[in-house]
Amino acid sequence: MPTSVPGSERGGRHARGFTLLELMVVVAMIAITTAVVSFAVPDPAATRLEREAARLVALLESARTQARAGAMTVLWIPQGQEAEADYQFLGLPPAMMPSLRWLEPEVRAEVVGGRSIVLGPEPVIGAQSVILRLDARQIIIGTDGLGSFDVINGDGDTTAEGRNASR
Repeated sequence: MPTSVPGSERGGRHARGFTLLELMVVVAMIAITTAVVSFAVPDPAATRLEREAARLVALLESARTQARAGAMTVLWIPQGQEAEADYQFLGLPPAMMPSLRWLEPEVRAEVVGGRSIVLGPEPVIGAQSVILRLDARQIIIGTDGLGSFDVINGDGDTTAEGRNASR
């Protein structure tokens, strides 16, 4: 009567473990899984910078709306003069003032071609853009003056959401 105890004979052969083909298949599956997972895991610096960019777009649009509604001249200036501010909104009343700190302390901002962004009171504010930097990454936020602020790719094209929103 045959037994299934390891090391016993099965059909005249000894059980020896895995074949080379089986090992190669397992190694290939591990390599493919690792490759898929590495592409699926986002870059943390890029994610943090995109979150800051989306937040800044919302803050700029909110301040622009408040400036137009209140007929106020409002400026956004990076690197606030106060020690506890990373940027500042000049011209907004204190009751309407948003947070003046980045979520990520390492983020730096630079206004392209100037020192500040003019947000109102006029409905047309002129083309303006801001570069946000975190480590070696950067994102450009801008407006053509008629549309809303949006994230712009490095080659000057707005993202798909921005093109659809401005139409």
